Amino acid sequence: MKSLKQITLVLMLTYAATVNASTLLVDTDWLSKHMTDTDVVLIDMSSDATQYQRFHIPGAVYLGYGNLVQKRKKDKVSLRISDERLYKILGLLGISRQSHIVIYDDMGGLNAGRFYWELERIGHPRVSIVDGGLVTWILQGRKVDNRNVTRKPVRYQPVEKVFSNGIDFAGVSKALESGSHTLIDVRTKEEYIGYPKYKRTGHIPGAQLWPWDDSVAFDKGFVLKSAALLQQSLDRIGVKDKEQPLLLYCRTGHRASQAYLTLKHLGYKQVKLYDGSMAEYSRIKQAPIKQGPKP
Repeated sequence: MKSLKQITLVLMLTYAATVNASTLLVDTDWLSKHMTDTDVVLIDMSSDATQYQRFHIPGAVYLGYGNLVQKRKKDKVSLRISDERLYKILGLLGISRQSHIVIYDDMGGLNAGRFYWELERIGHPRVSIVDGGLVTWILQGRKVDNRNVTRKPVRYQPVEKVFSNGIDFAGVSKALESGSHTLIDVRTKEEYIGYPKYKRTGHIPGAQLWPWDDSVAFDKGFVLKSAALLQQSLDRIGVKDKEQPLLLYCRTGHRASQAYLTLKHLGYKQVKLYDGSMAEYSRIKQAPIKQGPKP
């Protein structure tokens, strides 16, 4: 018979997983009811600090996208920061492992998706994204503030990484050889097809085109389109099985982060993001590239 401690641990883990899954994408009504909860840390990831200074959702702490990436010295490719630096940033924001991190931006989840990807990678238990973010909040006439918010720094306690949601060039090459993953290019149609005047332009052979911005209803407050519409668009490119291994890329891993969030919201289980994306891939001479509208 299992001990009481074991049973308690299982129940806690089950509860945490259920809470995280059920509140990944929250609306502004949910936020208005929970924004003052003691465990909630509201993070503003709007397009720039100037926007935050003009107005933001009351109680939100600002985190710029640039704090989550760094350029590699040898080729200036933008990649994720080290775990140690991420833990330090979380601590400075007053975030502990017990915190429920709630993120919003003003870009349809473009910046928020990147932070979510990082937090999932390090196994943070509770993360939510506000659907529509600041745009929907403003359109609904909700209260905003322009006071700078700071929180008391804490020491973020890391645990062993529990989730592998990224992939490097070697992994991409292996996936191409084995056909183990469905590649999804979330850039524009023009980028996917390629520009004739450039030699290393186009898409990774076999990749399906699924532009990230097609997932956002910009005319309805920058919220995600309905799950039914999103699934229809995925069905058209043969992405139907929720257990199907998927590999996302864009130019720098930025737009692909939003697509990553969208797919996880829809319930896709095996999704990986190629952080270096085409900024890295196109620099590698032996890496095959295809031009044109077909995979």
